[in-house]
Order: sequence, then structure tokens, then C-alpha cells
Amino acid sequence: MEFLVQMDTTLPPDLADDERAALLGQEAERGRQLRESGVLRQIWRIPGRLANVAIWSAPTATELHQALTSLPAWRYADITVTPLADHPLGAGDLT
Repeated sequence: MEFLVQMDTTLPPDLADDERAALLGQEAERGRQLRESGVLRQIWRIPGRLANVAIWSAPTATELHQALTSLPAWRYADITVTPLADHPLGAGDLT
């Protein structure tokens, strides 16, 4: 099942620079792992913000939740999930 996931992250303003850098490094590494495993299918950055829009793939909403909460910065994120269904115009041959 595919999901449209919108994520807007707000890190605490009092987070030390080294902690912020470490957290974002861990986040990037976990994101790479999720991309390599096929769970995170495609991702786009929202310019000017610590935010993104992505297509995620998981067999169930529960498994998607587990993947999202495996992100080190998830507790600082406002996440909106929209389940996606196939559309006739999106499937291959239109003839």
C-alpha cells in the first residue's frame, strides 16, 4: 500500500548545535536505510523549511507507523498521512 506522507519538523530552539547536527545526521542515515529497503519510495523537500513530502510504501498502516517512528526526529515532526489508491489514469496503458 502506498501513502502520501507530509512531514514538517520543528526542532527545539534550545537544542545545542552539536546535538542538532547529530540528530539530523542520524535522520539522514535512517532515511537512506528506508530508501534502500523500498519503504521510502520518493521524497521531495519543501523549500525554506525543514519539511518534506514523500511517497512511502508499507503493507499496513501499522507498519508505516513503525517506519515513521523509527526516524530519530519523529518526535519533533508534525506528520500527515494520506492512504493512496490506484487511479485508472495512473496505470500504464490509457488506450
